[in-house]
Amino acid sequence: MSTTPESIQKLLQSENFADRLSAINQLRQIDPAIAFELIQPALADPSVRVRYAAVSQISTLGQQNLQVALEVLRRALLEDPEPDVQAAAADSLGALRLTDAFEEMQNLYHQTQEWLVKFSIVAALGELGDPRGFELLKQALASDNELVKTAAIGALGELTDERAIPLLLPYATDPDWQVRHRVVQAMSHFNTPEARTVLEQLSQDAYEPVAKEAQLYLQSY
Repeated sequence: MSTTPESIQKLLQSENFADRLSAINQLRQIDPAIAFELIQPALADPSVRVRYAAVSQISTLGQQNLQVALEVLRRALLEDPEPDVQAAAADSLGALRLTDAFEEMQNLYHQTQEWLVKFSIVAALGELGDPRGFELLKQALASDNELVKTAAIGALGELTDERAIPLLLPYATDPDWQVRHRVVQAMSHFNTPEARTVLEQLSQDAYEPVAKEAQLYLQSY
């Protein structure tokens, strides 16, 4: 049986959440413009898993209408009761570079107690590329959660604000190799003597993946 908008619509109206979840996945097989229209009601589905899948897929389908995508993702970010869905909304906002949602993301970061939501907001700020994100990312570096802190290191690199370089220097000697690895990735975004010095240092790192990554970036300087 072939996948058509009609067959997907039927699954989306099923009382079985597994059918609705399958329908969300099948939307990738049809015209994106049609898929974008069909997916929007699923953003209010009673099943968390369906809402999560729908919000996540807006990261690509949202290109069909960025203004509508902004509206539905804002709603998911601020009103959905599930942290997983809120985090997915932040991810999609970042992927679509919807900078108009910056203030809502910043406010939610300070209000929520959910580490996953904080993590996704921090990661999204790097993708957004909005210079307003610098101060929040600076604060996130001091997070008690290691994953949030590591995400902040990467996002500061993506932001390419050279004020980040002195903030990142202490993490070049962090005992956690994953943190040092993220520092390598962050420093690769800067074409400055300071960044090169850090990459040269990390190119001799005791942990091979860190050293190889730094060596790779040094070749492009």
